[in-house]
Amino acid sequence: MERRLDKPPRLPRPRSIVESYEGLPDPRLDRTRAHGLSDILVVGLCSMLAGCDSLTDMEFFGRRHLAWFKTFLKLPNGIPSHDTFNRVFSAIDPHRFMECLVDWVQGVCSTLDGDIVAIDGKALRRAVEAGKPIPYIVSAWATEHGLALGQVQVDEKSNEITAVPKLLRILALQGGIVTLDAMGCQKEIAAQIVDKGADYVLSLKGNQGIARKEFTQYFDFVLSPTAPGARPERKAKERTLSSYRTVETGHGRTETRHYWQSTDIAWFQNRKLWKGLQSIGMVKSTRTINSKRSTERRYYISSLPLDARQFARAVRGHWGVENPLHWSLDVTFREDQCRARSGHAAQNLATLRRLALNMLKNDKTEKLSIRQKRMLAAMDLDYLKCLIGV
Repeated sequence: MERRLDKPPRLPRPRSIVESYEGLPDPRLDRTRAHGLSDILVVGLCSMLAGCDSLTDMEFFGRRHLAWFKTFLKLPNGIPSHDTFNRVFSAIDPHRFMECLVDWVQGVCSTLDGDIVAIDGKALRRAVEAGKPIPYIVSAWATEHGLALGQVQVDEKSNEITAVPKLLRILALQGGIVTLDAMGCQKEIAAQIVDKGADYVLSLKGNQGIARKEFTQYFDFVLSPTAPGARPERKAKERTLSSYRTVETGHGRTETRHYWQSTDIAWFQNRKLWKGLQSIGMVKSTRTINSKRSTERRYYISSLPLDARQFARAVRGHWGVENPLHWSLDVTFREDQCRARSGHAAQNLATLRRLALNMLKNDKTEKLSIRQKRMLAAMDLDYLKCLIGV
């Protein structure tokens, strides 16, 4: 018998964050579990979406909306205290908790499709314990999708070089273009990115001193008007050099950026040590403020084919992590003011903020700022419920 479809079949919906939390291992002893782990985490997330930035605020928001929370959570003993929130966020395995963020992201962003994945670090300035360094979080930000893909905390007595490989291991990067500053310009990291099915654009500075010197000499020769080959346009064609130029003006400032990318790398002695290497690049930025001019040059190593416009998009896209992610976390979520520091609390709350930011940015039902969406979530519980997907 032929089946008649009055409506098109519904596509399977991504797992809700509540479902992701249900699979998270509970670090507490059985006798101390007065509140369900998933209940605690969902109340904490909803509170953060609604503008609460501290553990005390989570308790306050939960108690004010206990009846509403009971419509989709168990909460056999009501809303946990702020001390309970602190103990739970301090004890949860940060790597498993971050997998919940990754799981949610992959549900709404199955492919990067050429998106720029900017990896950069940020300090948690108030979450420092006496005698210990300031916690430092390395995040991956998909620029065009506007999503935080994941994050890891830099180990004590270490730096980003050890944190970046850990982050790359857990991310789905197929089809993306990963950008890193000079700290991440390492042969092993480049190979790891290529193995994940992505391209890379890595900034080259003092940590790769010899290569940077060679790149400087190469571009000085290629772009010199007195070098053999007459005009730069001819030399560019002969040396498979692509160029692109942008001009930005505003607030009394003019900034001109020249991008050059070359696939002429046969002269580069260590080229075979960089997996997937196809091109090198240079950016010359000239900034004019009140008739005062300054110039800066930056050099890059990349797996991208020859296309200066795409190379420019990757370079500029890397700095997109500053305002949409770091600025939002500091100004809108007051991350730098958070004093939670015991155990894994600082790292887990940082993950929770990034998940909340993702949910707010992914919402297209309201054309509002992130701050306004948080206000709306506090005032309209139906909107808040829509955000978490229950």
